[in-house]
Amino acid sequence: MKVFGVTGWKNSGKTGLMERLVSEITGRGFTVSTLKHAHHSFDVDHAGKDSYRHREAGASQVILASRNRWALMAELRDAEEPSLETLLDKLDPVDLVLVEGYKREGHDKIEAHRAATGQPLIAPQDETIVAVASDSSPEVSVPLMHLDDTTAVADFILARVGL
Repeated sequence: MKVFGVTGWKNSGKTGLMERLVSEITGRGFTVSTLKHAHHSFDVDHAGKDSYRHREAGASQVILASRNRWALMAELRDAEEPSLETLLDKLDPVDLVLVEGYKREGHDKIEAHRAATGQPLIAPQDETIVAVASDSSPEVSVPLMHLDDTTAVADFILARVGL
């Protein structure tokens, strides 16, 4: 599986870019999965639901399944957060995995950047950022694309990973 990341500061347009890239790349006939890092606690089910109650009772893992989808929830219970590699190993094989977040990991990334956030670019200090997608024209030493030019960003990523 090929892996490529989308990174950037909060409100930089990462999630919107990810969403557009998944649509664009799958529309070209490739299979795509995504992996997103959250810096906070999150929940995919709700208090009072059976699966929630199972986890609260102490289950290490709970699978919730229907004819439309299934989800595996794992409680770390004070164990160390799994590495990106461990999580990637849990995915079924696809052509491309797009990773949102994981700034400090060693895979190639494109930085999403919005001038309105006032945040500096990460790219100048991070050699794993191989391109920037921005709504402005910052000075960068890597390829620069417009944040809304999904076709150009997808073309770049697919060429970079060899698809």
